Amino acid sequence: MRSRRSLPSAQEALRILSAKRTRPQRRPPPPAGRGLSKLIRDLDEKFGQGAGALQARWREVVGVEIARRTEPVKLVKGRNGAPSSLEIRVAGPSAALIQHQAHEILARVNLFLGAEAVQKLRIVQGPLRVTPELQKPRRREAPLDAAAEAKLAQDLADAPDGKLKQALMALGRGVLRQSR
Repeated sequence: MRSRRSLPSAQEALRILSAKRTRPQRRPPPPAGRGLSKLIRDLDEKFGQGAGALQARWREVVGVEIARRTEPVKLVKGRNGAPSSLEIRVAGPSAALIQHQAHEILARVNLFLGAEAVQKLRIVQGPLRVTPELQKPRRREAPLDAAAEAKLAQDLADAPDGKLKQALMALGRGVLRQSR
């Protein structure tokens, strides 16, 4: 029969724990960026910047008019000495215009990415992602003449002040502009 072992007292537990050696805490791994930065730098030197850098500065590279109609999709590196190609998306009927400017676009892209980085331009028609800086600025509509504005204010004089009255004024101005 086994005898039951008694638990140590508080003083004995402190003595045991102070004498017992424990393993040191494991160190966390170093940040991934520290190990990858050299590798990324080497890859950038070997393969160039790529489509990400090109997309970020597309407007500067090709100009505002071409950038308004196009966007870079991907940069495909050629295998076994085959030429590299840049795929760009073109908005609808502008493809014919962009096709005529292909040599100029290739020259500008190669100036940005490096000599002979891209030899072919592949044009794909499709909708562009709309960015605010590429949209044409909206024309501000002409204000109503003073007589029409006074008539609208008189018609809405009985309405209580607040957001509803402001909304009704804006709606009335829009309707009166369209009826002109």
